[in-house]
Amino acid sequence: MAETILELRNAAIYQRENLILSEVDVEINQGDFVYLIGKTGTGKSSFMKTLYGDLPLTEGEGSIVGFNLRKLKQKQIPFLRRKLGVVFQDFKLLNDRTIKDNLLFVLKATGWKEKRAMESKIDEVLDKVGMKTKNFKYPYQLSGGEQQRIAIARALLNDPELILADEPTGNLDPQTSVEVMEVLKDINKNGRTILMATHDYALLLKYPSKTLKCDGQKVFEVVQKSA
Repeated sequence: MAETILELRNAAIYQRENLILSEVDVEINQGDFVYLIGKTGTGKSSFMKTLYGDLPLTEGEGSIVGFNLRKLKQKQIPFLRRKLGVVFQDFKLLNDRTIKDNLLFVLKATGWKEKRAMESKIDEVLDKVGMKTKNFKYPYQLSGGEQQRIAIARALLNDPELILADEPTGNLDPQTSVEVMEVLKDINKNGRTILMATHDYALLLKYPSKTLKCDGQKVFEVVQKSA
């Protein structure tokens, strides 16, 4: 039996007092690759924010990488985020420092101390996304696709049990989107669990996988028709 990495039971997701999603039942197991789709405004981002502790879960039950979302305290959030890798649409890289220093910043912030271990880890994650030769560059010197690869490398630094990718190809052209998708699929093949929010239906057709849809304040699994 694969280990359950994420489970929500009868959960309701709110932004302040506004109900965004209700009666959410979701289960994601170790090694899964799951899409989260839905039109803009249907709750994909609120769903993701609840998973990484940005929005509190106040109704229903939820657990993610061993943390109880209903009982999650503010001081636990940094520890939760160490077990998650989050990839954003707009990369969120620091433009005033090199790629290597961007990654060092995250390692130091998450408690790494040993210089040699940090350098070795940075080499390892950059190698996984095909960016090992770019560590001395600044983010603004890279293309959008390269920046997103760096963002994925950053998400891998603490060997996360689950990667949450929120519209990772949203700002990329179709060819670059496919390249970034190949990186994510490779990471998934190596045993990492990925939940990816997207509205790029071309990617779903090219790389079919389990798909959850946000619509009408609900989240439900959609069965993809095989072409």
